[in-house]
Amino acid sequence: MNLSDFEKTNYSGLYVSKVAHPTFGKKYIARFQHERKRYVKVLGYTKKDNLTKKSALNLMQKFKDSIVIQEKKEKIEVKPNNDNICDNEKLEKLQEENKFLKSLLGDFETLDSEVIKDGVQKLYDAEELKQYQIELIKLQNYLENENKRMIILFEGRDASGKGGAIRRITRYMNNKHYRVVALGKPTETQKNQWFLQRYIEHFPTGGEIVLFDRSWYNRAMVEPIFGFCTEEEYEIFMEDVVNFEQDLVRQGMVLIKLYFSVSKDEQKRRFDRRINDPLRQWKFSEVDMQAQDLWTEFSDKKYEMLRRTNSRSAPWHIVRSDDKHKARLEAVKIILNSIDYDGRNYALDFQPNEKINISVQKELMQMRKSQNY
Repeated sequence: MNLSDFEKTNYSGLYVSKVAHPTFGKKYIARFQHERKRYVKVLGYTKKDNLTKKSALNLMQKFKDSIVIQEKKEKIEVKPNNDNICDNEKLEKLQEENKFLKSLLGDFETLDSEVIKDGVQKLYDAEELKQYQIELIKLQNYLENENKRMIILFEGRDASGKGGAIRRITRYMNNKHYRVVALGKPTETQKNQWFLQRYIEHFPTGGEIVLFDRSWYNRAMVEPIFGFCTEEEYEIFMEDVVNFEQDLVRQGMVLIKLYFSVSKDEQKRRFDRRINDPLRQWKFSEVDMQAQDLWTEFSDKKYEMLRRTNSRSAPWHIVRSDDKHKARLEAVKIILNSIDYDGRNYALDFQPNEKINISVQKELMQMRKSQNY
């Protein structure tokens, strides 16, 4: 077989004969180099084997794959047999996996099928979220390299899932370049300062992310309901906060405002779980005890907050949070979509879930129809 009798096709490594055989038609061959070795294989004829260019290309690819697989087999190093070491490593790995499963499922012997199903679903959820957590690391690196600053506000009623979302978002981040801020009651000195001053003290420097677990929007909801501020102080805040946030954005701050919207029924279910679970009782506070009774009051303040403080430069992102995993995933997507960072994996789905990521207008309309949000 003389290569001069063949001509290249527009596919690398695939050749076809210049002259057709009167009976068999044109001949296809594969010719390529791999690992410094040259390979040539006759693939077949257009008439005899009913071979088209597309089918010849598929045969060539299979031939290439078989060579790669064979070379990998030849390169496998035979390690000395050490069953004890191998068994110990397997045992340790199984023990780690069992420990993780037990943390999700609890006591296997007392579980019903629904609990097991829920535990397995958590494994799938964690795996799905991990792909986006990798993207968060890329975003964090981008902010550091570009010396950009980011603030993320987490707002919502008690038991709406803010804390769990923050933990998932920061789980794999570099803790040198992010901070979680959850401020307590203001001191006497802070009470006599400009209201926003104690928050500004925690603002990020270049390359840093600050996540506020509740923020200056305490003044829009919690404080007026429990009498921690006057009506005048409330109105001053509501009138000034939009301009304050616009100034932040104008000066280069990336500001993301997330509101986790939990339904009344789901909040009650989570409160009941906190009360009855010794591991969660520490989460239940005096404010939580009144949250259900004051649901309407909180709804009124929430409505006004979303209506008056939603702006083009600093919009609210409403995250329906009855389903914790979907809410966390959507919150991560909102953060990732807020900035065009390097190395984005476009194979992932960054489109918002319209059932979870709700516009402010839709949330306000829903609140006018129902008191459940």
